[in-house]
Amino acid sequence: MLVAAFLFNAIWFGMGFNAFYMRRTVFAKVLVPNREHRDNSAYEALIESGRFMGGFNLALSVLNILLLFNLGGFNQDSQWAVLLIFNALAHGSQFAGNIPMALKNRQGGGLWNVFKGVMLLIFVVDFVLMILNAVLAAIHLL
Repeated sequence: MLVAAFLFNAIWFGMGFNAFYMRRTVFAKVLVPNREHRDNSAYEALIESGRFMGGFNLALSVLNILLLFNLGGFNQDSQWAVLLIFNALAHGSQFAGNIPMALKNRQGGGLWNVFKGVMLLIFVVDFVLMILNAVLAAIHLL
Protein backbone atom coordinates (compact mmCIF):
# COMPACT_ATOMS: atom_id res chain seq x y z
CA MET A 1 0.00 0.00 0.00
CA LEU A 2 2.97 2.28 0.64
CA VAL A 3 4.06 1.97 -2.99
CA ALA A 4 0.54 2.81 -4.20
CA ALA A 5 0.37 5.87 -1.96
CA PHE A 6 3.70 7.24 -3.18
CA LEU A 7 2.72 6.49 -6.78
CA PHE A 8 -0.65 8.29 -6.39
CA ASN A 9 1.10 11.22 -4.68
CA ALA A 10 3.71 11.46 -7.45
CA ILE A 11 1.08 11.37 -10.18
CA TRP A 12 -1.21 13.89 -8.48
CA PHE A 13 1.56 16.36 -7.68
CA GLY A 14 2.90 15.89 -11.21
CA MET A 15 -0.54 16.77 -12.54
CA GLY A 16 -0.47 19.83 -10.28
CA PHE A 17 2.83 20.88 -11.83
CA ASN A 18 1.32 20.50 -15.29
CA ALA A 19 -1.83 22.45 -14.40
CA PHE A 20 -0.26 25.26 -12.39
CA TYR A 21 3.06 25.72 -14.22
CA MET A 22 2.81 24.35 -17.73
CA ARG A 23 -0.84 25.28 -18.31
CA ARG A 24 -1.15 28.20 -15.90
CA THR A 25 -3.13 30.36 -18.33
CA VAL A 26 -5.71 27.62 -18.81
CA PHE A 27 -5.96 27.02 -15.07
CA ALA A 28 -6.40 30.75 -14.40
CA LYS A 29 -9.43 30.65 -16.71
CA VAL A 30 -10.90 27.92 -14.49
CA LEU A 31 -10.53 30.20 -11.47
CA VAL A 32 -11.77 33.30 -13.34
CA PRO A 33 -14.38 32.00 -15.78
CA ASN A 34 -15.88 35.42 -16.63
CA ARG A 35 -13.95 37.07 -19.46
CA GLU A 36 -14.80 40.56 -18.23
CA HIS A 37 -12.87 39.89 -15.01
CA ARG A 38 -9.65 38.92 -16.83
CA ASP A 39 -8.58 42.28 -18.24
CA ASN A 40 -6.49 43.51 -15.31
CA SER A 41 -3.11 43.13 -13.65
CA ALA A 42 -4.53 40.94 -10.86
CA TYR A 43 -5.48 38.31 -13.42
CA GLU A 44 -1.99 38.45 -14.92
CA ALA A 45 -0.53 38.07 -11.41
CA LEU A 46 -2.75 35.02 -10.89
CA ILE A 47 -1.40 33.46 -14.08
CA GLU A 48 2.21 34.12 -13.09
CA SER A 49 1.69 32.83 -9.54
CA GLY A 50 1.09 29.43 -11.10
CA ARG A 51 4.86 29.14 -11.49
CA PHE A 52 5.21 29.07 -7.70
CA MET A 53 2.42 26.56 -7.13
CA GLY A 54 3.70 24.45 -10.00
CA GLY A 55 7.22 24.50 -8.61
CA PHE A 56 6.07 23.22 -5.25
CA ASN A 57 4.02 20.50 -6.91
CA LEU A 58 7.02 19.45 -9.01
CA ALA A 59 9.18 19.15 -5.90
CA LEU A 60 6.52 17.07 -4.14
CA SER A 61 6.14 14.82 -7.17
CA VAL A 62 9.89 14.25 -7.42
CA LEU A 63 10.09 13.53 -3.67
CA ASN A 64 7.48 10.80 -4.03
CA ILE A 65 9.19 9.36 -7.12
CA LEU A 66 12.48 9.24 -5.21
CA LEU A 67 10.73 7.48 -2.34
CA LEU A 68 9.40 4.87 -4.76
CA PHE A 69 12.94 4.15 -5.93
CA ASN A 70 14.37 4.17 -2.40
CA LEU A 71 11.99 1.95 -0.45
CA GLY A 72 14.94 0.22 1.19
CA GLY A 73 16.43 3.51 2.35
CA PHE A 74 14.18 3.82 5.36
CA ASN A 75 14.10 0.98 7.84
CA GLN A 76 11.93 2.32 10.63
CA ASP A 77 8.17 2.73 10.58
CA SER A 78 8.52 6.15 12.20
CA GLN A 79 10.59 7.32 9.22
CA TRP A 80 7.85 6.29 6.80
CA ALA A 81 5.26 7.92 9.05
CA VAL A 82 7.10 11.26 8.89
CA LEU A 83 7.07 11.17 5.08
CA LEU A 84 3.42 10.13 4.97
CA ILE A 85 2.45 12.87 7.44
CA PHE A 86 4.27 15.37 5.23
CA ASN A 87 2.27 14.21 2.21
CA ALA A 88 -0.97 14.26 4.20
CA LEU A 89 -0.27 17.87 5.19
CA ALA A 90 0.55 18.85 1.61
CA HIS A 91 -2.78 17.45 0.37
CA GLY A 92 -4.62 18.65 3.46
CA SER A 93 -3.46 22.24 3.01
CA GLN A 94 -4.83 22.22 -0.54
CA PHE A 95 -8.12 20.71 0.62
CA ALA A 96 -8.44 23.08 3.58
CA GLY A 97 -7.63 26.05 1.36
CA ASN A 98 -10.74 25.31 -0.69
CA ILE A 99 -13.10 24.90 2.28
CA PRO A 100 -13.82 28.66 2.70
CA MET A 101 -14.65 28.89 -1.01
CA ALA A 102 -16.84 25.78 -0.79
CA LEU A 103 -18.74 27.36 2.11
CA LYS A 104 -19.25 30.52 0.06
CA ASN A 105 -20.45 28.36 -2.85
CA ARG A 106 -23.10 26.79 -0.61
CA GLN A 107 -24.38 30.30 0.14
CA GLY A 108 -24.49 31.20 -3.56
CA GLY A 109 -21.19 33.08 -3.72
CA GLY A 110 -17.49 32.51 -4.10
CA LEU A 111 -14.96 33.46 -6.72
CA TRP A 112 -14.79 29.93 -8.20
CA ASN A 113 -17.02 26.88 -7.92
CA VAL A 114 -15.41 24.15 -5.82
CA PHE A 115 -18.28 21.76 -6.58
CA LYS A 116 -17.91 21.70 -10.36
CA GLY A 117 -15.45 20.38 -12.92
CA VAL A 118 -11.71 20.53 -12.30
CA MET A 119 -12.07 22.23 -8.93
CA LEU A 120 -14.32 19.43 -7.65
CA LEU A 121 -11.72 16.89 -8.81
CA ILE A 122 -8.97 18.79 -6.97
CA PHE A 123 -11.12 19.10 -3.84
CA VAL A 124 -12.00 15.39 -3.74
CA VAL A 125 -8.60 13.96 -4.72
CA ASP A 126 -6.71 16.11 -2.23
CA PHE A 127 -9.13 14.97 0.48
CA VAL A 128 -8.77 11.30 -0.45
CA LEU A 129 -4.97 11.46 -0.65
CA MET A 130 -4.81 13.38 2.64
CA ILE A 131 -6.77 10.58 4.32
CA LEU A 132 -4.79 7.80 2.62
CA ASN A 133 -1.45 9.26 3.71
CA ALA A 134 -2.71 9.98 7.24
CA VAL A 135 -4.09 6.46 7.70
CA LEU A 136 -0.88 4.88 6.42
CA ALA A 137 1.12 7.13 8.77
CA ALA A 138 -1.05 6.04 11.69
CA ILE A 139 -0.58 2.39 10.75
CA HIS A 140 3.19 2.87 10.70
CA LEU A 141 3.08 4.52 14.12
CA LEU A 142 1.04 1.73 15.76
